[in-house]
Amino acid sequence: MGYGLIILLLSIFGLIIYGAYSPARKAQKQQIVCFKFKNGTKTEAVERHMHDFAALKHEISQIISYTSGKTIPGVGKESPEYDVMHYITFQSKEDIETFLKHEKYRAFVKNNGGNWEKVFVINSEIRQ
Repeated sequence: MGYGLIILLLSIFGLIIYGAYSPARKAQKQQIVCFKFKNGTKTEAVERHMHDFAALKHEISQIISYTSGKTIPGVGKESPEYDVMHYITFQSKEDIETFLKHEKYRAFVKNNGGNWEKVFVINSEIRQ
């Protein structure tokens, strides 16, 4: 009985260690989405947009990683062409397509799209 308990505990410990060090999903595709808001869009609406988009990371399993921020001027420019940008990574092109068709993403567009003047989206491979 004593050896059985020791083997059981070592097995559980091994499974925990394996789970902690197993490789995460590897991002293969990336998407950058930039938004320009209409003149007069309130700060609260921009913050809601940022919060709502960030929440998609927790609601859509195809998203591997997500970051965002307000844009800054480029060299020699007074102001950026777009106001905010979102950077998302995925495993496959199919995951991007699933993301774009997902009900939560469609709800985000419906709830925030009225504030956008223009949107720029670019997808690419991630070079390893």
